[in-house]
Amino acid sequence: MRIGLSSYSLDLDIKQGKLTLLEAIDWAAAHGAECMELVPFAFRFDDPETGKIDNELIAKVKRRASDAGIPLVNYSVLADFCKEGEALEKEIARVCHEVDIAAALGVPRMRHDVCGFRRPHKENTLKDFERWMPVMADAAAQVTTHGREMGVKTMIENHGFFANGCDRVERILNRVNDENYGLLLDTGNIVCVDEDAAVAAEALAPLTRMVHLKDFYIRTRDPGDATQFDCAGSWFRSRGGKYLRGAILAQGDLDIWAILRSLKTSGYDGDIAIEFEGLEDAQYASAVSMQNARRIWNEV
Repeated sequence: MRIGLSSYSLDLDIKQGKLTLLEAIDWAAAHGAECMELVPFAFRFDDPETGKIDNELIAKVKRRASDAGIPLVNYSVLADFCKEGEALEKEIARVCHEVDIAAALGVPRMRHDVCGFRRPHKENTLKDFERWMPVMADAAAQVTTHGREMGVKTMIENHGFFANGCDRVERILNRVNDENYGLLLDTGNIVCVDEDAAVAAEALAPLTRMVHLKDFYIRTRDPGDATQFDCAGSWFRSRGGKYLRGAILAQGDLDIWAILRSLKTSGYDGDIAIEFEGLEDAQYASAVSMQNARRIWNEV
C-alpha cells in the first residue's frame, strides 16, 4: 500500500505559476509521497486544437518522476456519456484519446467520469439514472476495451451527484462486467450524495482499484458564501442539501480513522492518493494530509 498525492491538490499553485508540473513532482516526492496521480486541469499533454500528443512533455514528466523515485500510478480526466448519436461517439473517441495519453505516460490506470458532475439536481433522479445507466456503462465498456489494447486499466469514480453512491456505482460496474474496469473510490465524494464514507469504503473495497482520500467540513446550516457546485475550496451543497467544503485530511468532519480502518480490514492494499481541495495553502495542506494519512493508517 502506497500513500501519495494527486496533482489536483496542487492545481492552484500550478495555475498561479508557483510550481511547474515538474516541480510539483519533485515537491511531492520531497514531502513523502510514495506515488502520484496526474490530473490534466492546470496542464495538459496534448494540443487543445489538434489533439497532437506532447510526447516531449510526457518524456520530461516520466524522467522527472523516475529521478524523484515517485511512480506515476493514475491519470484522471473528465467525461460525460449522457449524450446521443454523434455527440456520444465523439465523446467516446475523445476519452479513448486520453487513454492513449495515459499509455504514453506509462501509468497503469486511468479514471474517467461517465457523466457531468455538475448535472442539475433535478436531473439526478433515479428515473434519470435508469435512463442513462446503460448508455454510460456501454460507453465505458468501449473505452476499457481500448484501454486493454493499450495496457491501461480504466476506472469509474464516485463523482458528483449522478453516478455516485454505492448502489449506482456498483450497477455501472456490473453492467460493464470487465476485469479491465474497476472503481476509484473517493472517500470524500460519497458524502456528496449523503452516504456514510466508512460504510461505503467497506462495501466497495472489493471493487476498488485505487483510492482518493480526502476530507470535508460538513454543516447543516448555511455558513455563507455557498454555491451549488463550486467545490474547489468553496462551500457547496450535497444532494440532500448539506453544506460541504474541502478540508485538510483529519481536520474536517469525516472520520478518517473509521474510513481507513474499513479499507484496511477489508484487505485493500492498493494506492491511495491524497486529494485536497480546500482554502488552505495547497502545499501546507497536502504535506499535512499525507502525514496524517500515514499516521492514521498505522494507528488503525
